[in-house]
Amino acid sequence: MTKVTEDAACLVLVTSSYPLGSPNRTRLGWTPSKADQLHHSRIAVCLVGGARRFELTGPSIVEKVLKEYPNADLFLHSPMDKNTFKLSLLKTAPRLASVRIFEQNIVSQTEEQVRVLTAANSPNGIQGLLQYFNLVEGCLTMIESHQKQHNFTYDWIVRTRVDGYWNAPLYPQNFVTGQYTVPSGSVYGGLNDRLGIGDFYTSKIALSRLSLIPKLDSAGYRQLNSESAFKAQLTTQNISYVENQLPFCVVTDRMYQFPPAHLGVPVAALSSLGPLSGAKCRPCTPECRDLCVADVISSLDKRWSWTNWGNGTLELCNAHGGWENGWEKIFDRVAGKKLAAERRRVQVLKFEECVRDFREMKKKAVKWEAPAVEGICRLGFGMTQR
Repeated sequence: MTKVTEDAACLVLVTSSYPLGSPNRTRLGWTPSKADQLHHSRIAVCLVGGARRFELTGPSIVEKVLKEYPNADLFLHSPMDKNTFKLSLLKTAPRLASVRIFEQNIVSQTEEQVRVLTAANSPNGIQGLLQYFNLVEGCLTMIESHQKQHNFTYDWIVRTRVDGYWNAPLYPQNFVTGQYTVPSGSVYGGLNDRLGIGDFYTSKIALSRLSLIPKLDSAGYRQLNSESAFKAQLTTQNISYVENQLPFCVVTDRMYQFPPAHLGVPVAALSSLGPLSGAKCRPCTPECRDLCVADVISSLDKRWSWTNWGNGTLELCNAHGGWENGWEKIFDRVAGKKLAAERRRVQVLKFEECVRDFREMKKKAVKWEAPAVEGICRLGFGMTQR
């Protein structure tokens, strides 16, 4: 079986060799020696996917990932749509290496892909998986191009999603030499593929979502969803992995049965303490806490949609319908004044401000491949092209 997937997104964090600013090492989980090593490493950030709720997730990525590693090089790989204008929030990113915003086209299917992958329960069938894999591997292509042009190799790549909301920093202990770090829970028959952290070698294997399908076909794998294909990639290439709890969730507009059935999808309240490790979430008034959460999560298949829930760290939304009225106030209260101000800024953004912000981004980028910024902003504001 395959879980219903959404437009996926990934973030690859690449840091350069310049000395990084020192994060606050008094925070829980920081290991000074590991932090020092990372401050003198080359790390990259590649942000991939559609910007559907980026006014909510983007500022958290900037604050909890990019500014924690302020010399990280950001790689943005995103399809053009009506939400692309929200990516102008990235003007506050410390460093921009490469930006590619593109018109999304059909990815041609091969016989190998049809054998290895499954269209079951996927709204866009195998094509949806191929679009996702193309976005992920696009991160790797951009990074390798940048490396070749500047004659160096990144030490670390962090890959996560555009629609990920972070409620705590990405800590150094998640960078494990020789192993690929993935979130725990939400494995859907394989491995949680909503974030990945590894050195260049392990990341190259993990991000090669399209080009390794022939090897999976040769190994006899059939009818895989995204998570099971991801696990097969790592195991067939002898890449060891570690499953950690990580402080982010995937903001979703999708509607899910509540309470979820044995193979159903729980949707966390954004107010949950977490770490949520990439579980689906939305801003809501929680309908399920404490013993209710224990009953719901214990009924889920641990090999499928189960997620970490102990010690009151998880609260659940009733996500059978759309977002509740007043969700904005809930988000603002949970996210805090700084992130709330960014959400409101996007809500009242003017066309001229959008163009100005994108031009500011373009000046910071080493490489820029995108439609005219005026066209991006016109599409976002529903304006007729001139």
